[in-house]
Amino acid sequence: MSNQTGASQDSVSNLFSNAAMAAGYASARPPVHPRVIALLRDWRRDARVEVAADIGCGAGLSTRALVDVADRYIGFDPSESMIRAARPVAPGASFVVGSAEAMPLASRSVELLTAAGSLNYVRALDTMWIDARRVLTKRGVLAVYDFSVGRSFADGPEVGEWFETFIARYPYPHSQARPLSPDILSDAADGFTVDRAEDFNLPLPMTCDAYVSYLLTETNVPDAVRAGASLESVRVTCMTALSPVFAGRVRDVTFRGYLACLTAA
Repeated sequence: MSNQTGASQDSVSNLFSNAAMAAGYASARPPVHPRVIALLRDWRRDARVEVAADIGCGAGLSTRALVDVADRYIGFDPSESMIRAARPVAPGASFVVGSAEAMPLASRSVELLTAAGSLNYVRALDTMWIDARRVLTKRGVLAVYDFSVGRSFADGPEVGEWFETFIARYPYPHSQARPLSPDILSDAADGFTVDRAEDFNLPLPMTCDAYVSYLLTETNVPDAVRAGASLESVRVTCMTALSPVFAGRVRDVTFRGYLACLTAA
């Protein structure tokens, strides 16, 4: 799912079942995933795998990034809307509706499993660990990563100061998402060992329009729209405030997160 900021499991499921939300994810999310997979590729010394699978693939951006590490790559997600949006995003991948607790994969068939911000919302994480061990090959790797909303410039505080006003006006829904980190995974990943983990700060160049389009996919915005706000009015509010900040320039927005590689103990 790669949606790491704010929403209960039920509200996330409802939001992601919306075709407009899925389309926004497919078109407006920043290209963080290829940068994280590049880090993973460096860790693995450019070693490719035959088959990789992406847990909670969302609109397919995280699955598409697997082209750099796998000959065949599969994405699965419980949301049919996300799977429909994912197919044109990553036409080289296979996509199927499925859950992390009952992965639509044969036993011992996958050398690399990835989970980009999706394990936070898995209802039965204990069951997921069991099924991950089932589908992974003997030397298979589970790569878990996540990143927070881009709310700061690499070279200045302006957008961070504005972001506080943004979330005050459009609050995130109450979150029941499970917090995860390399330390938490070390304790919680039943039957797995964290072999390597690292925090990252990724600056990505964005225009004002691209940044605002991305913000409209954050869960607080569709939640505000469900409560009666107009999506266009939110866009106008953001563009009015941020246009002077970007001043027609491309600015580096920083995305902070972690990557952890786990193997079966």
